[in-house]
Amino acid sequence: MTPPVKYMLDTNTVSYIIKGNSLAARQKFEAAGEEDEVCISAITEAEVRYGLAKRPMNAVVREQIELFLDTIDVQPWDSEAAKEYGRMRANLEASGRPLANMDLLIAAHASSIGAVLVTNDKAFANVDSAVTVNWTIDVS
Repeated sequence: MTPPVKYMLDTNTVSYIIKGNSLAARQKFEAAGEEDEVCISAITEAEVRYGLAKRPMNAVVREQIELFLDTIDVQPWDSEAAKEYGRMRANLEASGRPLANMDLLIAAHASSIGAVLVTNDKAFANVDSAVTVNWTIDVS
């Protein structure tokens, strides 16, 4: 039997799933939850909560977001993630390929727990130790 895969959803993937902008991502999310582990970083939760605080949303969308956050496994940021962040950031800067800090925090977190990062963000292609997959094949 194949061991389960751990997937960590990036903020853009969470948004696509909650808002229904990507049927493919929602289907992959639901299927993965049956066989594998799916989580988000506490950093992603912070970004989602920032979005909630920044702009008013209708009650239905707010409720969908809160339900999602209540049911998904939120991985805490820890010392291992911090170590990976330091290593990744130094390597990226040395190679002249920096990444936005929030993106790098999430990539380091995924890498530190051995998770596949689920993202539609092309910027992660520059991160040599990040294993990524894109579930939003129906989003341009």
